[in-house]
Amino acid sequence: MKLILGIELGSTRIKAVLCDENGKVLASGSHEWENSFVGGHWSYPLEKVKLGLRASYKELVRNYGKPLTKLDAIGISAMMHGYLAFDREWQLLAPFRTWRDTTTAEAANELTEDFGFNIPQRWSVAHFYQAVLNEEKHVKKVAHLTTLAGYVHYLLTGKNVLGIGDASGMFPLKGDKYDSLMLAKFNAKLWSKGIMSDMDDILPQIMLAGENAGTLTDEGAKYLDPTGTLKAGTIFCPPEGDMGTGMVATNSVVPKTANVSSGTSANLTVILEKPLKNFYREIDIIATPDGHPAALVHTNNCTTEINEWVNLFSEVAELCGAKIEKGELFTKLFNKSLESDKTVGGLSGYNYLAGEPLANTVSGAPLIMRKPEGDLNLANFMQMQIYSAISALSLGMDILSSEGVKVDSVNAHGGFYKTEFIGQNATSAVLNAPVTVMQNAGEGGAWGIALLARYALNNGVSLQDYLDGIFKHTEKKTVMADEKEKAKCKAFLENYKRNLSVEQLASQVN
Repeated sequence: MKLILGIELGSTRIKAVLCDENGKVLASGSHEWENSFVGGHWSYPLEKVKLGLRASYKELVRNYGKPLTKLDAIGISAMMHGYLAFDREWQLLAPFRTWRDTTTAEAANELTEDFGFNIPQRWSVAHFYQAVLNEEKHVKKVAHLTTLAGYVHYLLTGKNVLGIGDASGMFPLKGDKYDSLMLAKFNAKLWSKGIMSDMDDILPQIMLAGENAGTLTDEGAKYLDPTGTLKAGTIFCPPEGDMGTGMVATNSVVPKTANVSSGTSANLTVILEKPLKNFYREIDIIATPDGHPAALVHTNNCTTEINEWVNLFSEVAELCGAKIEKGELFTKLFNKSLESDKTVGGLSGYNYLAGEPLANTVSGAPLIMRKPEGDLNLANFMQMQIYSAISALSLGMDILSSEGVKVDSVNAHGGFYKTEFIGQNATSAVLNAPVTVMQNAGEGGAWGIALLARYALNNGVSLQDYLDGIFKHTEKKTVMADEKEKAKCKAFLENYKRNLSVEQLASQVN
């Protein structure tokens, strides 16, 4: 039996899974962590990366029940985008800035206009150029830019490489390379500001799914497992971002398939049949792990606001002498939404704890509005919260629909779908497509990168054929919203879009 390790550094949890060659999960371990808003930026201290990796791996080994001395393949995944800048000796030059950071509007706007290609605020090149515009002292020392997955991969293998999916969120691609014309334009901008760097040298080498991206070094083995039990030599697949592992974990890598990941943020990735006619500020063009173009609709916010309200309801229950387990409370409140009326009580909700570029809001400003004639009750309130969590996706889906992009199926994963049916049904109504949740969807990106690690051992077939074999016997449930649910969702979205200007103003005041 082969032993495959997948690790993903997510926004709230670092998770490790151990799988066999068929993708069966043998053991898992995790470590909770959280970003913080420090010095005007959303960030994680890098010392917590080591602590979190070791803690999740240690728990995995304990749950496996026997020592792990040798693994057959390893894969690393993490939150896509962001800014990790290092000098030639790989010393960090500025605190890690995450995908959630919305401080790069000036750079993103200028680069988008110059490139004729959408550069979102989250992208690494936007972060780097904003630092240049801000005249931050470290920019002239930058020798390496990478993502969190690329950084951890480097620590474990010594190789400065990146999977094509993750790389496509750093700088625009053309085929399986960084776009040479845009590199030339960007270099000229750097040189005009006295920074004599070559962006092509600064960015990691791009690799495709199935390629050997290095092996575990002695130093890497000790970094992950300080007990010294784990030995060096294990093959690594190219490190990937959470968008790529989400595609893999839901078997959504061919045109007209899509996947949606709904947790701290929400992301809809649609694999394209052909390039879009125009570029849009609301749509990222990224790549699947094997290099096919995909359209990404990314929201900075999803379930955090629901979590806050459930915490409040829990406090109310305790105040009244009731003690209820949080998971049970979530289930009860989600199911209560089924009793909501056809207008959702005239409620509009914006879950924007952070700025939401999709909706053109510059900072976080959670907001609830209601019509005076509407019915404010628990069912309508929860339905509003559930729709609100994923409604920003509809802003991007409207654009893709105008381009003639068709979606035959959507595979969903993430914490939003833990309560059976409710999140699925809402997502189907918002996206107007059948939504499938697979039995193993809860394993998420750690499992997705483990599948890619397994593929690196034997890639004699296409990624799609390989994944079809993995998912052949997977249990799944598909939901298509009925006409009543679609009409209810339509009423909510009409209010949501009509009142969006109020939220935009609130974000400016905030």
